Amino acid sequence: MQLQRSEDLWDVQYIYIAVLAACVLSRRNLRLARFLPQVRSAIHLKNSQETVMSFIGPAASNVSGPQFDYYGYEVRKNGWNTPPEYLSYVDDHWLKYDAPNPMLHHLLGVLYIGFTVMSLCGNGVVIWVFLGTKGLKTPSNMLVVHLAIADFIMMLKTPTFVVNSFNEGPVMGRLGCSIYGFMGALSGPMNACTNAAIAFDRYKTITDPIDGRLTKGQVTGIILFIWLWISPWVWMPFLEIWNRFVPEGYLTSCTFDYMSEGTKFFVVGIWFCMWLCPLLIILVSYYQVFAHVSKHEKALKRQAEKMNVESLRSGDKVNMRQEIRVAKVGITCTALYLMSWTPYVTLAFICTFGRKELVTPFMSMIPACTSKTAACIDPFIYAINHPKYRIALKKKLPWFCVHESEPSAASETESKSQQNA
Repeated sequence: MQLQRSEDLWDVQYIYIAVLAACVLSRRNLRLARFLPQVRSAIHLKNSQETVMSFIGPAASNVSGPQFDYYGYEVRKNGWNTPPEYLSYVDDHWLKYDAPNPMLHHLLGVLYIGFTVMSLCGNGVVIWVFLGTKGLKTPSNMLVVHLAIADFIMMLKTPTFVVNSFNEGPVMGRLGCSIYGFMGALSGPMNACTNAAIAFDRYKTITDPIDGRLTKGQVTGIILFIWLWISPWVWMPFLEIWNRFVPEGYLTSCTFDYMSEGTKFFVVGIWFCMWLCPLLIILVSYYQVFAHVSKHEKALKRQAEKMNVESLRSGDKVNMRQEIRVAKVGITCTALYLMSWTPYVTLAFICTFGRKELVTPFMSMIPACTSKTAACIDPFIYAINHPKYRIALKKKLPWFCVHESEPSAASETESKSQQNA
């Protein structure tokens, strides 16, 4: 195509030279000079077309996402560099789209590198501080550490994605897909179930701060139950007993198969066990917390009116009201949980129940990014708001610009209840 355009350009230039020579050699025949402006315009148009085509490259007919055209970009079909023995795991829906621009692959790779550094550093510091500080080794904080471990595992799989992105395809083949899918299937449900366990722990602690606190044995039992609860949904796809891990979207990431026929029961089952059940526990637990705090505050207010005092709580004008603090933490945690996993649930249900044409490879990459974002934010929600954690962090990393004063002996009892709110 490039050669043909060059030949057309040279043909026009030869015509211009021939007309100009004829005018010079035959002064009496000036009628040929009338064609010189037209021929000159044709040469200018051809040069412009050549310049534009050399920069924009060929246009994509069936794009799979935003296109950032640059010199040398060749449009190919999605899966063009997929190993032949691995193509049987790729759904035909993804193969009908054009491969994304390499710039998109590279941008996702850089984005995931940022996610990985932020999450591994944040969750790594949480695990180090909580396990290395004697005062933080409480049963409730074991759940916070377990959540950080889940987020840490989630981001350990990202090197597979980064390598695939910078190579513009699934260069690691079936092995890389199995590792990536296994770690994602393990860490995702673990994150959801641990969020539910934290909500239940806060409900028990706030509604009954004396006898309701979970013991070390109870928390250990909850963590063991979480691992047993999620294990079938991890090992069955990994061993291909029920469902399997397959590439999705740009074929650089893997998850359970939600595109093939016969996966409806698996999708509904994992949705019920790993999304709906944890969500119900979170909502019920925080609703009970809000109801208890509101009831408690009303009782304090009535008692203060009977005693003709403004408030029975010391520092009430300085500190935020208890129900607002609890509501803030609860709403933030629930919103983050929904933001993380609802896109995946929506995507899986759309494809499973027969509307695959609505999902493009670019759209399928959005849920992966939202879940990674949550893994980066979790340490700040569950740990940075913990006063004793900030004190321990200030001692271990004094250069980290953490400012937290030591609690006084008089406020020690009240701070224990607030740090769990």
